[in-house]
Amino acid sequence: MDTTTTGPAAVELLGLVKTFRSPGGQLVRAVGGVDLTVSPGEVVAFLGPNGAGKTTALDMVLGLTTPSAGTVTIFGADPRQAVMTGRVSAVLQTGGLLRDITVRETVQMIASTFPEHSGVDEVIDRAGLTSLARRKVAKCSGGEQQRLRFALALLPDPDLLVLDEPTAGMDVAARREFWDTMHADAYAGRTVLFATHYLEEADAFAARIVMIAGGRIVADGPTEQIRSQATGRTVSADLPQAGAAHALARLRGMPHVAEVTTQGRRVTVTSGDSDAVARALLGELGASNLEIASGSLESAFMTITAAPDRGARTEREVTR
Repeated sequence: MDTTTTGPAAVELLGLVKTFRSPGGQLVRAVGGVDLTVSPGEVVAFLGPNGAGKTTALDMVLGLTTPSAGTVTIFGADPRQAVMTGRVSAVLQTGGLLRDITVRETVQMIASTFPEHSGVDEVIDRAGLTSLARRKVAKCSGGEQQRLRFALALLPDPDLLVLDEPTAGMDVAARREFWDTMHADAYAGRTVLFATHYLEEADAFAARIVMIAGGRIVADGPTEQIRSQATGRTVSADLPQAGAAHALARLRGMPHVAEVTTQGRRVTVTSGDSDAVARALLGELGASNLEIASGSLESAFMTITAAPDRGARTEREVTR
């Protein structure tokens, strides 16, 4: 695997558009003008609500569907060429697996289709399937079958892994083990682009987050930067027993305060100016045990993707 970070981008989307005709003849726009560059070695999370256009965009990255307009290049090449030469592999939500053969037999069979490939035992081990190698696919859980798809994706030793909900069906331990492997791969130079509904996965394992809504990118940046686009930081503290009503009224009247909630004596304030809130709590209001936390990724996700219409469109935007 090439571990250099020079040369063409791992993924480059320029003006990417995908439209379909509905059975009634109506023009449906799934992806509406996406520009995106992913550098070699990046781990990028692709987030968006259901029907945002994530899967359609990933299908074009993999050459499974052709753009209606715009271009897709993978390491400077056409997506299908990149796939055929083993530079790109994918772990998708679905995909046929032969149920009556074992895990090892499945990997051996797919390995035989590549002129060169990583060792069968190596990919089975990296996918955490060694203890299941003799088990028939039909006896594997949904999460175990996802790990088998991951093992198959590792066979050509790809430079780019595209993952669509890769940990669906996995338990917590299996998901963490999976992402530990992904980070090791990225450190060695492999690029990872993944779509997920697990916001905590994106928060923990991606250095960069791209949010898509209505077929367009609505946010793109480091995880902390995306979080900052939420309603602000949260400041929590214990209020003194005396004067709690006055303290709550004071906090709710402060500029940049979006929300004030209480649980017993504990108050939590969401604000765009956490420093001012902290000073008020520790100073005039006599609070204690103060904690400040950055805005959650989930909060940012809801704030950004629920924003009002981002531009007039002539087509009805219905996504896959």
